[in-house]
Amino acid sequence: MAPHRKSRPARTRAGIRTPAFATAALTSVALLSQTANAAPSADDKPSLEEVEKKVDDLYRQAGTATEKYNAAEEKTTKQKKRVATLLDDVAQRTEKLNEAREQLGSFAAAQYRTGAASPDAASMLLADNPQDYFDQTQLMDRLTERQQDVVDDYITQQAETAEKREEASESLKTLTESQSTLKATKAKVQAKLAEARQLLSELTAEEKARLAAIEKEQQEEAERKAEELARQQAAAAAEREAQEQTAGSTATVEAPAEDSTYATKAAKALTFARSQIGKPYVWGATGPDAYDCSGFTQAAWKAAGVDLPRTTYDQVNAGTTVSLANARPGDLVFFYDDVSHVGLYIGNGMMIHAPKPGTYIREESIFYDGESSIHSVVRPA
Repeated sequence: MAPHRKSRPARTRAGIRTPAFATAALTSVALLSQTANAAPSADDKPSLEEVEKKVDDLYRQAGTATEKYNAAEEKTTKQKKRVATLLDDVAQRTEKLNEAREQLGSFAAAQYRTGAASPDAASMLLADNPQDYFDQTQLMDRLTERQQDVVDDYITQQAETAEKREEASESLKTLTESQSTLKATKAKVQAKLAEARQLLSELTAEEKARLAAIEKEQQEEAERKAEELARQQAAAAAEREAQEQTAGSTATVEAPAEDSTYATKAAKALTFARSQIGKPYVWGATGPDAYDCSGFTQAAWKAAGVDLPRTTYDQVNAGTTVSLANARPGDLVFFYDDVSHVGLYIGNGMMIHAPKPGTYIREESIFYDGESSIHSVVRPA
């Protein structure tokens, strides 16, 4: 989906980047869809709060579908590689099997020339089990040890090739199912985004302005909560330092080696993340020109030498869960009960994330959608 171009973020008095309110309204709120048979009466028109919730829910559903699409795409990519490997293996085994079959045919022909058997080489070449053919024609006792080894090897190869063919067939079946899932999930995402575009197109100028005012209040509340969390974290750090001094540790306390290592990697991830601010959210994208939420966090930590899984569902398990009070720059902050969104914590209650279609990567309070929306915080390295 081609994103709508938005104005560059502005700074508040606290120095926090926030999007321009008028253009933000274009991507976060819309009218409820109406029935196809008749236009609603004035009394049926939803309140602005209901309108905002409707569109937020729509984007949430699209976000969930996007992560499911990412998972299906990853599975399909892996399955394609597996099928290709299996088919190459089967082709190589079949070639060797044909060479061995020709060699067995020459043994049968040689036995015939010496008068040991009838010239029924075709029976041998078409037999399901060459061992049975040689036994039935009483040729095995006339074969040399090397020739008997060739027969045994052929039988083994024949069984292994049949097994690989079956495995390849099952993998092709799984691939077909994965591709069907991928197609269905992609259609679901596109349908949600198409509905969002339709709803946005129905906004009037007055509705945009009124909804922008509501969004401004929400942003200010999110920033207030971020500042409150920052004060709490600073107070906790000061208390720890005071306790260390009381215990007689007046010298500077060095951070544990693992903390130092994490801080170094996190700094690299954050440097990369900040360099991506302003790039558009595009569902399913992993960079370098656009990202979705999990594609962005994956790319940020990859810049620090850490490989994260592709989806939010897997990233949430790719590290150590920590409390929100102990969140540190570089940690991953996950949102909603279905873990369908993720951002990169930068400290002071703020994060960098790719919010949703039609928006750009930006700094924002982790309370942007309310405190209850935060699912967990994970330290990935």
